[in-house]
Amino acid sequence: MGKQARVQRSAGKAPGGRTGTKGRRTFLYGAGAAALAVFAGWQLWPGGYGSAGSVTTDAIGDQIQRLPKSELPEFARTGDSARLYRYAVEHGDGLQYMPCFCGCFRFGHKSNRDCYLKASHRDGTLTFTSHAAT
Repeated sequence: MGKQARVQRSAGKAPGGRTGTKGRRTFLYGAGAAALAVFAGWQLWPGGYGSAGSVTTDAIGDQIQRLPKSELPEFARTGDSARLYRYAVEHGDGLQYMPCFCGCFRFGHKSNRDCYLKASHRDGTLTFTSHAAT
């Protein structure tokens, strides 16, 4: 074994001057592509919460969450709450003519619809409020 071959091996190089970075590079690209695929799948999974906005609190202390019309907020996903919020989404036009008697007019609510839906957005999403869930 010549001096040059010993120097190359001690530097971590295979005979012929290759360092083995091609295999590492392929592995890193593959791992990155797999991570990207998992993230995209989580975002697009039906019924998943990748598209859900986070739950925050508004000025009057109600929880709010912005979601597509097809989803219900975290605070209204079970039982009667889920049915009432689904009704508010499907019949919001009618609820806007029904007064609310809980005293929420002090907070700017103009109808019963405002107890369920804080806002409708151009992109088709809705901002839900927990006012009716509590």
